[in-house]
Amino acid sequence: MSAFNIHHATARELPQAQGTPVAAPLTPLLQAINVSQRFGNVLACDRIHLDLYPGEVLGIVGESGSGKSSLLHCLAGHVLPSEGQILFASKDQGVQDVVTMNEARRRFLQRTDWGFVHQSARDGLRSDVSAGANVGERLMAVGARHYGAIRQEAQHWLARVEIDETRIDDLPRYFSGGMQQRLQIARNLVTKPRLIFMDEPTASLDVSVQARLLDLLRQLVSQLHVAAVIVTHDLAVARLLAHRLMVMRQGQVVEQGLTDQVLDDPQHPYTQLLVSSVLQA
Repeated sequence: MSAFNIHHATARELPQAQGTPVAAPLTPLLQAINVSQRFGNVLACDRIHLDLYPGEVLGIVGESGSGKSSLLHCLAGHVLPSEGQILFASKDQGVQDVVTMNEARRRFLQRTDWGFVHQSARDGLRSDVSAGANVGERLMAVGARHYGAIRQEAQHWLARVEIDETRIDDLPRYFSGGMQQRLQIARNLVTKPRLIFMDEPTASLDVSVQARLLDLLRQLVSQLHVAAVIVTHDLAVARLLAHRLMVMRQGQVVEQGLTDQVLDDPQHPYTQLLVSSVLQA
């Protein structure tokens, strides 16, 4: 059996939330070409290739130390890879290489066209300002200046992520873990980014809270037609949210394809082990 297995979708078909395949646009929104990342003698990512299309959700799964989070932070521009290209189809300047663009341009994309949902909401929120200000800051980053309009939009997004609008002036530290994570999602989506990165967004939450957050994420991603890359060790999360799946082990992609095909008919021994471990749990 080969070390790298691919389940093919015809004509770049991507499953909709309801399971109806649609042809993907020909131009990827995000593309990784031969991306490698080294930390000293450790090779965290080894010659990774991926394409992400508008509106598509890509799940990256694997055990701790597989390289999935290192890859995510490279894709999001937090860390530059040791080698390779990361191409993004921007709205205003066409296809650009995230690796070679200047820092100011990278930060502009991170504030506007991209979002990043951290595993811990504390890493994605400002604890010293109100919930409304956390959301409003992103709007100000894209040029909003009218206080009334910013506050109204913040209220709208709090309601959209199921946070009572009366909590708009409360500090995030007074929120539950689930509410903090929903606030982080509102902060990221308020500028209507075309691409959002998610690093284990439910891992720190209780099981009952996870289910509610996953349902909310699935609805928002579908409604906004936002592309997403989600890293998770939880195959149930991947099955619920992701159209396609990449399985990583020791810095390499060992299998990829449509999520249901990978999880229902895994080809690589490592993927088979992951799936069987879940079934036996």
